[in-house]
Amino acid sequence: MRLSSGRHRRTRTLSLAAAVACAAGAGGFYLGLTDGGARAASATVTVSTTAQLESAVRDVAAGAVIEVHGGTYHPTATLRSTASGTAAHRITLRAYDGEQVRIDGSRLPDGSWLAAIHGSHWTVEDLTFRNSPAQGLVVTSSTGGLFRNLVTADNGDTGFTLRGDNTVNNLVQNLDSHGNYDPAGHGRNADGIAVKFGSGTGNRVTGARLYDNSDDGLDLWQFSSPVTVEDSRAYGNGHNRWRDPAFEGNGNGFKLGGGGASVAHTVTGNAAWDNTGNGFTENTNTGAGAVRRNTAHANRGAGFYFATGKARLEGNRAVDNKGGPAKLGSSTVSAGNSWD
Repeated sequence: MRLSSGRHRRTRTLSLAAAVACAAGAGGFYLGLTDGGARAASATVTVSTTAQLESAVRDVAAGAVIEVHGGTYHPTATLRSTASGTAAHRITLRAYDGEQVRIDGSRLPDGSWLAAIHGSHWTVEDLTFRNSPAQGLVVTSSTGGLFRNLVTADNGDTGFTLRGDNTVNNLVQNLDSHGNYDPAGHGRNADGIAVKFGSGTGNRVTGARLYDNSDDGLDLWQFSSPVTVEDSRAYGNGHNRWRDPAFEGNGNGFKLGGGGASVAHTVTGNAAWDNTGNGFTENTNTGAGAVRRNTAHANRGAGFYFATGKARLEGNRAVDNKGGPAKLGSSTVSAGNSWD
């Protein structure tokens, strides 16, 4: 069940002169102001066509709110922004008044991402990103991002990605990411969510549902700072639903590292089941992570595979996993788990 974002729509009243200035601006949407020398947007933008959406994302500035009316939008190029908000003047992209918005990448050129944000202090919520030729939504080097109540589905690579150095204090809340599959890689790359190829503290994934992806549910490959993952579910990943004769999907529920990074992630209150790989795995991460109160059920691999690292596993449960409840190395600490 999706949690309510708890937001309330706010309106602003513009003077007649300001309204005229808005109408005279590009696309008729923005009023440029100065705030300590920085350009800021003073009005909420509502869009109802693909062209308006593309323009709004491209030209957005700190303090702007872009609200998207219900419907399906087909961009012809990646929705891309390098703008940043501030802690006091965030940039917001969201559905209008709870309407159903689908941003569909089926008309993009091969290899294109559907949406790309290279900036900080964004709020993106209540939107669906689907049918991209490659990644659905990619956020690079973001500070203070809030990504809430999103769906990333049926994309040609990972559904949602946080990446890059200076990826700091981002919250991904109530993400549904499913059916992502990369035909060019025969399924070996498309995860539900990936926090990878970067660094930065304070990043958290909570309440995610990651299922039926060709590779892993969650992947923390080569992210060298601790990530918190909590109250999330990963299931049905790694199955060859696309009838690819050369299929290579790994199918782990929660892949907690790899690529040489040694980092202590915190993984609490999650569940993994019916994945073709392991339920939870360090994936060669030697860091002293904390893996607490998680459940692994009916995975083809081990429930918990921590063969090389120094993680502490405590209060976890593993039931009916074909690879056994847990495969642990000599440096792993195991206490109070169902197999102890």
